[in-house]
Amino acid sequence: MESRFQLDKPAGKARIVVAMSGGVDSSVVAALAAETGAEVIGITLQLYDHGEAVGRAGSCCAGSDIRDARAVAEKLGIAHYVFDYESRFRESVIEDFADEYVAGRTPIPCVRCNQGVKFTDLLAMARDLGADCLATGHYVRRVIGGEGAELHCAADPARDQSYFLFATTREQLDFLRFPLGDMPKRRVREIAGELGLGVAAKPDSQDICFVPDGDYARIVRKLRPEAGEGGEIVDRAGNVLGEHKGRRRWRSPRRGSRISTGWARASMAK
Repeated sequence: MESRFQLDKPAGKARIVVAMSGGVDSSVVAALAAETGAEVIGITLQLYDHGEAVGRAGSCCAGSDIRDARAVAEKLGIAHYVFDYESRFRESVIEDFADEYVAGRTPIPCVRCNQGVKFTDLLAMARDLGADCLATGHYVRRVIGGEGAELHCAADPARDQSYFLFATTREQLDFLRFPLGDMPKRRVREIAGELGLGVAAKPDSQDICFVPDGDYARIVRKLRPEAGEGGEIVDRAGNVLGEHKGRRRWRSPRRGSRISTGWARASMAK
């Protein structure tokens, strides 16, 4: 197990901080870390409105997910702390999400979150705690190359998350560890089941955590009211081609399901 964390000292003398979102992946990382014999500290960041997330499946970092992370930590016998980063998350991720849509671009908030809150703030917190590394449940691999740590795709292409971590710096990689990078998700769930972790069968996080009902346009209009106003559609030459009705909801003619319009429509391609 020690090799998964690539420690520079005997595990018994090491301290590992694990980012625990309450899902099966980070829970198994915490379990693997505990099995090394190192001192393990689990940290969960509350990132968005606690009330909206309670009991909601497919999210992370709020509500029942925080309770799940705490329960796993208690079962493993490791320390666990929850920090309120809601304001920081709103400023660096949610506000940016709205601004990007208003500007006509399709944002990927998970990338922004990893760039800022998780791999900047949380990493700094782990260093302040005297940790030897920060371990996460991302499906990527950290490989030591000729010039130091490198970010590689996960062994299982179906689970690879390297796309979301493309902006990770070499300095960050020196401190980060990804113990699940060479494992299939099936095996991760098996380990959780073998250890009796309550999250073994918990559904994967798939939605954007701060969009509880999937209505992207509502979030954008709430933060940027002007986004709901109609306007002209103009080409590069300045010719008016038509009018739009702002960011609203529309009904898919094929499935009959309601999803967001405007620039949010492009998010279907992700």
